[in-house]
Amino acid sequence: MAKSFDCDLAILGGGLSGTLTALAFTRLRPDVNVLLIESGQTLGGNHLWSFFDSDVRPADRWLIDPFVTHRWPQGHQVRFPAYQRHLDTAYNSISSTQLDAYARPLLGERVLLNADATSVTPTCVTLSDGSQIKADAVLDTRGGGDLSALDCGWQKFVGQVLRLAQPHGLERPVIMDATVPQIDGYRFVYLLPFDQQTIFVEDTYYSNDASLDVPALASRIASYAQDQNWQVEEIVHQESGILPVVYGGDFDRFWPAQDAVARAGVRAAMFHPMTGYSLPDATSTALWLSGQPLETLGPATRKRAKAHWQAGGYYRLLGKMLFRAAQPYQRWRIFERFYRLNPHLIGRFYAGQSSWADRIRILCGRPPVPIRSAMRALLTPSA
Repeated sequence: MAKSFDCDLAILGGGLSGTLTALAFTRLRPDVNVLLIESGQTLGGNHLWSFFDSDVRPADRWLIDPFVTHRWPQGHQVRFPAYQRHLDTAYNSISSTQLDAYARPLLGERVLLNADATSVTPTCVTLSDGSQIKADAVLDTRGGGDLSALDCGWQKFVGQVLRLAQPHGLERPVIMDATVPQIDGYRFVYLLPFDQQTIFVEDTYYSNDASLDVPALASRIASYAQDQNWQVEEIVHQESGILPVVYGGDFDRFWPAQDAVARAGVRAAMFHPMTGYSLPDATSTALWLSGQPLETLGPATRKRAKAHWQAGGYYRLLGKMLFRAAQPYQRWRIFERFYRLNPHLIGRFYAGQSSWADRIRILCGRPPVPIRSAMRALLTPSA
């Protein structure tokens, strides 16, 4: 039966961005009546988000620390065919299960699950059952959206949590193991040791193609485990994903000025252009949103998103070189060269805070891609 709801702020999408925003309002502006609307049965979907300590300001950590499922204070590793390195920056992971378990009881009646939105305006959401939610402001944080105005490569992956018969021997995460055969662009395996006999193994690709063959990648994970002499007793969990790596496009076509519905998260292109990761932006934007007037939320979020787009020009340039200049099966050389740089520079890069000196340092020296290809890529206009 169709119903009518009233609230101050309706948030569409109970993923990371939407849930963090709802929690920020609950803590910082409890007077605002928030309704978090999610189409699924739980908050967060089926995801594992990870971040370096340097990705999030210490003053903002209170918002995400309750979700941290695993933490590795001893740092992380990278592996390439001729080079390995240990970096000291601590690493953290958040599971969607933990996000849901913490956030849903805290938000209580402020969460509406199994609710599909069919129509959205700046002040009203209509659901598939005909129910209407009227609000002072609507914030759209649903993932996906129309990316046709953007030039994208893709980071795609299948990840599995494996329970092993014997200890795996890893003490810290391996962010990139690029010693594996290069298939479909830049391929690496990502490893998170949860305990001595439980490990998350993700087969990841930086590819020109967004298609994802889940069975094929799952088979490669099994082969990787076999190569490590790991005897798998159980696949505890599996997830997959396709993240846009944006290297060009037209922001004003992606988010036309006449579209007055407020946005955040992927829907607003609020993610790192080169990595596709959204957690740092989701955290800072949630806290920023909690201080904004609801009546001007639409133009305010668009202004913030456009500033983020403009600030990301350097990272899109790097993405353009990766996807248009580098030979697909030689892309690993770009990352190997990058990981030989100063660890503080690497940290600022992942946080999206590269200084001008960082930017020059990343580009100087012998280029890991052919100069002609690089120049051709840089001079080719985006769509």
